[in-house]
Amino acid sequence: MRDYVIGKQMTGDDFRRIRDILGMTQREFAAFAGCSPRTVENWETKDAPVTGPVVTLLELLFRWPELAGKLELPPRRLKLRLWYMYKNTVCTVIDADEMSRRVEIRNYIANPLYRAFGVNTEPSFEDYEAFLESRCFPRTRDKMKIELRELGIPFYDPLLIIEKTAGRMAEDDFWIRIER
Repeated sequence: MRDYVIGKQMTGDDFRRIRDILGMTQREFAAFAGCSPRTVENWETKDAPVTGPVVTLLELLFRWPELAGKLELPPRRLKLRLWYMYKNTVCTVIDADEMSRRVEIRNYIANPLYRAFGVNTEPSFEDYEAFLESRCFPRTRDKMKIELRELGIPFYDPLLIIEKTAGRMAEDDFWIRIER
């Protein structure tokens, strides 16, 4: 069994100090940690030491405070937002505007095999269109009109197909959530 240099407990003062280093309010830290603001308040005012997985999270954030910023969701600046997911993990957030043909992405995973555009960190709109098509059945599919009718789509449009299928492919754990 491995040992780690992570503490097993923290005090309320430790919690406040690390939250201050991150520049987060109690509410912001609660959103980051996936708990209620009341829970953060309890941790920070508790007389007894706090234990559990949150201690590991705080240790990591104390050592690498930039980690919180790397996980922050950028403000949505374009009309469409796509979340490229692997199971329940956000891999890439894609913002796009079809009218202006602009696309902006933010990768949340280091391995290019899990990113929407692989090693390409500044995809063109053409790259975006190719990505959408890669998450659909091909335009040349036999009996495509039957597939489209079953989906309730009048013509081949990758974005409409992805809205209906979540961009899921056979034996594939990647999928897409769309926000308009």
